[in-house]
Parts: sequence; structure tokens; C-alpha cells
Amino acid sequence: MKKIGITTTVPIEILIAAGYQPVDLNNVFIADPSPGRLINIAEKDGFPLNCCSWIKGIYGVCADYGIDTVLGVTTGDCSNTIMLMEVLKLKGVRVIAFAYPDQPDPPKVQAALTMLAETFGTNLEAAAKVRDELKSSRSLALELDRLTWREGVVSGGENHLWLVSTSDFNQDYSKYCRQLQKLVEDRRRRQAYPKDWLRLAYIGVPSVYGHDLYPYLESHRARVVFNEVQRQFAMPRSGDSLAEQYSNYTYPYSIYERLKDIATELERRQIDGVIHYVQAFCHRGIGDIIFRDALKLPVLTLEGNDDFFLSHHVKTRIEAFLDMLRHTRRNLKYSQKTTA
Repeated sequence: MKKIGITTTVPIEILIAAGYQPVDLNNVFIADPSPGRLINIAEKDGFPLNCCSWIKGIYGVCADYGIDTVLGVTTGDCSNTIMLMEVLKLKGVRVIAFAYPDQPDPPKVQAALTMLAETFGTNLEAAAKVRDELKSSRSLALELDRLTWREGVVSGGENHLWLVSTSDFNQDYSKYCRQLQKLVEDRRRRQAYPKDWLRLAYIGVPSVYGHDLYPYLESHRARVVFNEVQRQFAMPRSGDSLAEQYSNYTYPYSIYERLKDIATELERRQIDGVIHYVQAFCHRGIGDIIFRDALKLPVLTLEGNDDFFLSHHVKTRIEAFLDMLRHTRRNLKYSQKTTA
């Protein structure tokens, strides 16, 4: 299959039906042994310092890995993607645009999917068959999520890694399914994490701290049991059709659509506190104002750009946040005892 780069989660069922292998350029960037090297490629070609490192990383991946075709999302993701696509065109990359509708309305989504399928010379009937083929992989990813928050036998880092990978299923959905099946079977036999550990939610885009954040939290007896956007990549509400599936996918739409999902999961998963990650120079960071107003739990906002490991300052802020959550939990237990 011919590889096609994607700038975020897209209807990969259509791409696979058309004979393409989707490659999530974000995942390639962050998994590179030296992601800073890819950023340097972009900056040498003129990308400004005050530009999101993910945009520069995606460009660096295209240049360094020889990606010659890219499907870029122009509405529903990053506002910088439009200009990134223009620069990629300049460099000889074939660029195709896809826009999510402004509202999660199935008829509107259906129209957008139909147009995308026509662009790739396929149809939604063929894409629906691919959707059926992907169901086992998506179901396993959501089972891993359940084992994380309910059974307590999967780490927050493992949850992040396998859910975020559902954007392209590590470029081989059959292999992904086999590997995840083995992991799920193994984790079911694992001893559960202690029940007195703090339970955290991670909301916002996947962070540049992905390899560092989760182990650090667990070293302080706290664990992430809800990765918001990563879980959405796995399509937790698939619906009865491809149009419904991508209407129920909250990330491309209004922040208030995301809030409904987040509020439900915070309560269901008995969350103590929320970590909101915002990417430097990203318009989505402004949404922190809304999250802090709407969520009824303590929120720690972390901002990152091209610092791929937690700094001493960030670690100190995390530790203070965890100490505050433990203090709040102790006071709540004391209050419950005195009123009993």
C-alpha cells in the first residue's frame, strides 16, 4: 500500500479502502530517536521559532522520511496546518485537504466523507467494509482503557500509547490487533495498582512529555486513568455508520462537545484532579479558560513546546498539585467521618 501522511486523526477507513496506508506524522515525529532534529530541519527551512513544535516536527518528518503525499485537516484541528500544507506544496509534496464540518451533524459529516471518498477514487460502501475490519482493533483499545480505569491493571502511559496509536494503528492494523490482544491478555493477570493512589484525568492534545509524564506521576503514587483525546482517537461511540462515528468523535468540534464527554468520564472514573496540557503557540490553549470555569475539579495546566522531558520547574508544579489533591482527599474523608 502507498503511504499517505496524516496531520491528525482522519477517516482512515476511506484511505485504506482506496489502497493507502495512513501514517500519523505526529506519532512518527514524537517516536523519532531525536525529535529535536526534525524540528531543526523545519527551522533551517524558515519555520519561525515561535511556531508549534508539532507543526515543525510534521514538516521535518515529511522531509526526512520521504513522505510525498499528505492529507491535511484544515478545519477541526490546528490553524497552522493550512500554511504548513502550502509550504509542503512548495517542496513538491502532494497535499490533499479535508475539513470536518463545523457541527457534529451526521448528514454534514456524510457529505464531507463522500467528497473525501470521491477524491481518492473510492466510495463509502468500501470504507464501511474497512470499518468492520477495524472494529476488533478499536474494541481492544477500548478494553485496554477499561482495564486502566476500572480494573487498575494498565498504566496511564500504556493507555496513552495504545490509544494514541489508533490514529493509524501503527501503520498496520492487523499487527496492531495481534500485539494489543497479547498485551491485554497479559495485563489481565497483572496485580492492580494500589487503590489509594490518586486518580487523574489528562485532557488536551497529547503532550511532548509523553514518555516522561506518566512514569513521573506514578513515581509519586498518582496515575492517569483518563486520556481524553487519545481515547477519542479510538472512537468510543462508533454509532451505526461511518458518518455517525465521525460525528461522535468530539475532538474536531466545539469545546463544549468535548466538555460533555469529559464531565461524564470524570464522574464515572472517580477522578481526583485534572491535568490540562496546552501546546505553546496553539489556539486551543485559550480553551483553558473554559475548562477551568466548567470543570468542578482542581486543574493543573501544563504548557510545552520542544522540551521533550519534564523540567525541574514542571516537576515541582506537579508535586505541589499532587500534594494539594491528597490534602483535599484527607479533608474530605475527615469531613465524612465527623458528619456520619
